Amino acid sequence: MLMRRREFGRMTAVMATMAAMGLAGCGGSGTEGSGAGEVTLEFTQWWEPELPDGSLRALMDEFESANPGIKVELLSGPYASTKEQLVAGAAAQTMPDVVGLDGAWVSDFAKQGAIADLTALMSEQGYDDSELASQIQIDGATYMIPVVNFVYPMFTNMDLLERAGVSAVPSTREEFEAAAKAIAAVGDDISGWALPLSLEAPNGIQNDVMSWVWASGGSMLTEDGKPNLKGNADVKSACEFIKGLWDSGVVSPGAFTMKEQDKVEDFTNARVGMMIDSLAHVNTIREGNPDLDFGISALPAVDGYDGERGMPYASWGIGVSGTTEHPEQAWKLVEFLMGADVNATLADAAKAFPGNSTATPDYVESDALFAQAFEIWSSGTPANEFTGLPVSETLMREFDEQFQTYLSGDVDVDAMLTNAQQAWDEEF
Repeated sequence: MLMRRREFGRMTAVMATMAAMGLAGCGGSGTEGSGAGEVTLEFTQWWEPELPDGSLRALMDEFESANPGIKVELLSGPYASTKEQLVAGAAAQTMPDVVGLDGAWVSDFAKQGAIADLTALMSEQGYDDSELASQIQIDGATYMIPVVNFVYPMFTNMDLLERAGVSAVPSTREEFEAAAKAIAAVGDDISGWALPLSLEAPNGIQNDVMSWVWASGGSMLTEDGKPNLKGNADVKSACEFIKGLWDSGVVSPGAFTMKEQDKVEDFTNARVGMMIDSLAHVNTIREGNPDLDFGISALPAVDGYDGERGMPYASWGIGVSGTTEHPEQAWKLVEFLMGADVNATLADAAKAFPGNSTATPDYVESDALFAQAFEIWSSGTPANEFTGLPVSETLMREFDEQFQTYLSGDVDVDAMLTNAQQAWDEEF
């Protein structure tokens, strides 16, 4: 999803359209339609510009046909504009009936009462949630359901791996370290691993640092969702592992200012052997360097770990307004999108993985790389502990500041985690 934000930034034409529209309709809840008893739901999201033309509208037409008396008005725009409008709507308590959500927004919207408790809504509607792959909860209540997911596996340049004399894709941290060192030894302009730690875009802490914790079943939070950095053996182990890579000189240059797009560019141009990245970049890499032979795999885990491997992901989530006048109809739309067939269709169009655990999009059967990714996704555990936290981007940046100090050798790992814990505690 973080990749998607840059795409939204390029959609200037769409933004202009949004501005001209003023996101008309975002200022209020659903409206009564022209027919007797007809309801029109407002559905705000950033998905439609990302999908093939007409695909989301086609699903809405299908929904309307299956639910006479309910119409859906799509309010579509770039990610950034959608967020701005929803933030304004949350403050004014005029959130549209159904909303596309980023997990990073959920905590603040839930505290404001802007989005509904979906656990209660599912119970009222007698909905069986057993097919939902995941739910974003706060204090035990669901406020967002991931509709489709974009996974972040490990990408490996197979040519560089072969030139380095490494016969197998790394599966453990020890194997990863050995491969990174061997790849870095191939040439002066080649690095083993790309680590983006820009403070301006600190999502590297989520995707490239904490992902090592989650891959081995660890957690950065307590059981009740509070920061758990100080004295956390799993987080400490991952940080020490990365520090070892850093001190070995296998990390690509400029890590402290590197952003996600820089990482992808280095990998595409064969300047780095391995990276953790969104599956959404597969086509970008293929277009940028058609001759690049690369593979994907689950993130390496600590030696001896045999549990399910956590894998970072980002989602197109969905929620219902806390002030909608039509919660029953709004839930019908959510339920429709989470149905196995419809969810597979949407995932297929988005080239993403479905939020319904029983759905299988067609594209994973026609592309070997996506098929492999789907197998990794299905056998692992979606992991993104920043989703649902308050000011999640601020938390990443605060950890990033301390982590850079640690990599620079100015503090030891225990002091770094203590300082990061203190910074995080102040945000909760």
